[in-house]
Amino acid sequence: MCRLRTHQWCFILFNVLLFHMLLFGADLLEEYFLRSLPLSYSDAKTLEIRERARKLDTAPLKANLSRSYTVSSATCSDQEIFLLVLVCSSPGNRTRRNAIRQTWGNVTDTVGYAVLTLFALGRPASAEAQQEIDEESQKHRDIIEGSFIDCPATQTQKMMMIVEWVVTFCPHARYTLKTDEEMFVGIPSLAGYLLSLTQLEDVYSGRVIHQGVPDRDPQSPSFVPIHQYPEEFYPDYCDRRAFVMSQDVVRKVFVAAQEVPTSVPADVFIGICAKKAGITPIHSSRFSGEKHISYNRCCYKFIFTSSNMNEDELFKDWKETSDGKDCSLLETYYSLVSCRVLTYIDKFKQFNLDRINSEAFHFSD
Repeated sequence: MCRLRTHQWCFILFNVLLFHMLLFGADLLEEYFLRSLPLSYSDAKTLEIRERARKLDTAPLKANLSRSYTVSSATCSDQEIFLLVLVCSSPGNRTRRNAIRQTWGNVTDTVGYAVLTLFALGRPASAEAQQEIDEESQKHRDIIEGSFIDCPATQTQKMMMIVEWVVTFCPHARYTLKTDEEMFVGIPSLAGYLLSLTQLEDVYSGRVIHQGVPDRDPQSPSFVPIHQYPEEFYPDYCDRRAFVMSQDVVRKVFVAAQEVPTSVPADVFIGICAKKAGITPIHSSRFSGEKHISYNRCCYKFIFTSSNMNEDELFKDWKETSDGKDCSLLETYYSLVSCRVLTYIDKFKQFNLDRINSEAFHFSD
């Protein structure tokens, strides 16, 4: 290959390799450096949490449910559910919930394994809005509603409600996916990934955040006082937009949560509980985190999530990705290249737009 015009062939090869390294290098580095070593749970406290989780009696929980959230019409049958999807939603976003019900949330079976999608929300501020939620809940029977007012300050409380509900009412769900309502979720690709895992316990997987820093600004809504969390960094945790927990992890988080401050962000809360229970988060770059992935059919059949989806985009993308047509290895490769390039271009455009808006704002001042 390099005999004829050696320097030209080598130059082309070098640029092809450089292009792929720039395109996929970040994900490869993430996969390598965020692959944490399993935590040791030889200390007495961690062993106690794991043992209490194994022997957890849910009967007292059912008797005290009214103290933490309103018992909803959502049900979880006694049959084993492979993947339970819990979507954190705002009370006023009924249109968005309907869009999910008609797209990826409509999946009830994947390769012969049962899937169930439910919505978790707190109470709205008005009685009229509450009546609308009651009607929606009775119609679809897929809403879990907390007794707290739904607002940014109660998102950790909502997360704890989810954990308690799964432990109490859905103990047969093998995996639980917590996600947000602005997400696209590729249920078949995620199920395929979970079925391929050789690790059957301590599965806590998502886009891992490494060395997150607590917000020490007293004026910030996410302020975390030093006396409640004195460490410089948070332990590794999965980004809140989408992460998966096996049933044993949900139980361990529930037990460990009794000693974790609820003032920390919801996803950090789960990460701290996981660390106390000796669980290491598993990173996968197929979870998008905060990124919106530019659409390509085969790309969306490969990734697990994409963020910031508008409703028209959600319907269109779901229709195309659920057509039943498989993608070859070559098609998947080219689609991932296309997705990545277009995503970078979109981010660059957004960066320039934000800069222009910022300059215009300063000029007007």
